Amino acid sequence: MTTRKFAHYSHVPKGYWRWPHFTPREMACHHCGELVVHEETMDAAERMRRQTREPAVINSAYRCPRYNALAGGAPLSMHKFGRAHDEARRGRAGEFLEAGATAAGFKGIGCYITFIHKDTGGRRAWGVWKKGSAS
Repeated sequence: MTTRKFAHYSHVPKGYWRWPHFTPREMACHHCGELVVHEETMDAAERMRRQTREPAVINSAYRCPRYNALAGGAPLSMHKFGRAHDEARRGRAGEFLEAGATAAGFKGIGCYITFIHKDTGGRRAWGVWKKGSAS
């Protein structure tokens, strides 16, 4: 799969962006606007959105190295490679989001109280939800 880097999300060519449920701005670094697009990860995000039929609110996607450090991210965080998204849970059960992420092709899935982390790195899972809980 292709990975493309843009100095700023506003530099994404009009004909390039093929993920209708997401914008370059929401996937860009909150610190500087830089954007790394890992197409396999974006395809998985679009599949999850279509399969779950639920709007996705992205809290964090690509992070430049400086912002990743400021956010307390791991040194080799998938966010630094455009391969991870954190999506707001908005009251949805962790099991629902985990199932949707897995079916869409995400391999690293972490469910927190307020968001789910999903990435296309190695297969692993972690979570803080309880069975049947939507909190």
